[in-house]
Amino acid sequence: MDKSIKKYVAIFTFPTLIAFTLGFLVPFLMGIYLSFCEFTTVTDAKITGVKNYFRVFTDPTFVHALGFTALFTIVSVITINVFAFAIAMLLTKGIKGTNFFRTVFFMPNLIGGIVLGYIWQILLNGILANIGRTLTYSPAYGFWGLIVLMNWQQVGYMMIIYIAGIQNIPGELIEAAKIDGATSWQVLGKVTIPMVMPSITICSFLTLTNSFKLFDQNLALTAGEPSNNSQMLALNIYETFYGRNGWEGVGQAKAVIFFLIVAVIAVTQNRLTRSKEVQQ
Repeated sequence: MDKSIKKYVAIFTFPTLIAFTLGFLVPFLMGIYLSFCEFTTVTDAKITGVKNYFRVFTDPTFVHALGFTALFTIVSVITINVFAFAIAMLLTKGIKGTNFFRTVFFMPNLIGGIVLGYIWQILLNGILANIGRTLTYSPAYGFWGLIVLMNWQQVGYMMIIYIAGIQNIPGELIEAAKIDGATSWQVLGKVTIPMVMPSITICSFLTLTNSFKLFDQNLALTAGEPSNNSQMLALNIYETFYGRNGWEGVGQAKAVIFFLIVAVIAVTQNRLTRSKEVQQ
């Protein structure tokens, strides 16, 4: 770095550092402290030790929400990435109207989660009305409703990332594989997928974290009904903190556990897919 520029680095990074400290670091550390307390406001917090953390795992709604969220995350990560990759492959074949289709598939990502949730609630309840059902009739309806919603919103965004990866594959590699007698499926498995592993890493990370911390869509689509059986972790934490008197500390403890789970999963997934990139 040029010395004349280097001396101004602190000046330019200072506002960002202040914003990060006040907007994330201080609230995060305060949240950890409050998870060990009983409180109604920040000023009347009293330390109670690990009591809140014991109450978390004796709360059946949290355990169910954790299992529901884990299952939802697995299904959504697989479906979103498969559909996004398949569409990206089709849209890099030089078909007519490629730019139009890219725009159409990407547009749902621009709609806010709450708005999207209510739109799909109306659509899906309208369809289910034909068989006398609603999204809140059973957890299964809510689960698959969330899967449909999440795919519709996320597939277009992941598609763009996959298209960028596919277009960066040297054409001579594919031609060489075909000359050697490789079938279309062999080219896909031995050339295309290994070459787009960086895109797979990014898309897997984004879909995994977005799915696990889903909140707005869950609130709008089912609000956790019936009987909190379609409630995901983020909504469970919200309702614990704001909906149960005397459970504020437990809600904060849930938030800390939630953060740790997401962090561990994200780091593990990133390392696994990165190791695949290195092997390739």
